[in-house]
Amino acid sequence: MDQGYCFVSISPVRAENRDQSEIVTQLLFGEVVNVLEIASPWAKISSVADGYEGWIDLKHIKKLTDKEMRRWLDGLDFLTDRERLLQTPWGKQWICRGSFVPAEQDTFNIGKNSFEWLEPSKTAFEDLWSCAESYLNTPYLWGGKTPFGIDCSGFTQAVYRFYDINLPRDASQQVLDGAEVSIEEIETGDLAFFHNDNGKITHVGILDDQGHILHASGHVRRDLFTKDGIVHNETGSITHKLSVIKRW
Repeated sequence: MDQGYCFVSISPVRAENRDQSEIVTQLLFGEVVNVLEIASPWAKISSVADGYEGWIDLKHIKKLTDKEMRRWLDGLDFLTDRERLLQTPWGKQWICRGSFVPAEQDTFNIGKNSFEWLEPSKTAFEDLWSCAESYLNTPYLWGGKTPFGIDCSGFTQAVYRFYDINLPRDASQQVLDGAEVSIEEIETGDLAFFHNDNGKITHVGILDDQGHILHASGHVRRDLFTKDGIVHNETGSITHKLSVIKRW
């Protein structure tokens, strides 16, 4: 198997090929991967979407030929509903926001497998900020990318994808892209990056132009944003030190 797609709703991607290893990211339904190595029952993969590597359960992916992969990647969109029910060759299946799906099709094929939506889409975002707000109170999960658990860079990556901007997976990678913005020039949708005491980028969040930030810290929350960093709404303390603001 040289490439395949994730056919389960959410597949954990681990640092090592064992169940006890940390989850570094997740694959969502429809996400295409290159298979780099097989050590059954594990496969080392690289996501085509962002190049992130790790180990997954081999049983979570189905094989695609080169032609099938190209056909599937052409015109892909992302599911906006928190959950939506899909008829699959293996039965009914719920998939979640951020899943890789074609735009405005009632039925579709991935390789040799046929799928049909069993209910209409119910969610549309007015703008990037309303999209980001739809994740409010999602619990923090290291490596998470879904409304059921998400980390800070998974949150920014997921939101930006709905607006055709494919950010890298980690905050330390995301900060290398985009144009730097001064605090006086902030526009809604800009990203703020934060560093630890050693100067390493460890956190990221989405700004509006009213002095707020949405970010995943304990859960996705709305806090105040200043030139010094994030001010916790309840305690008034600075929780993260500002490094740089970027715009795409």
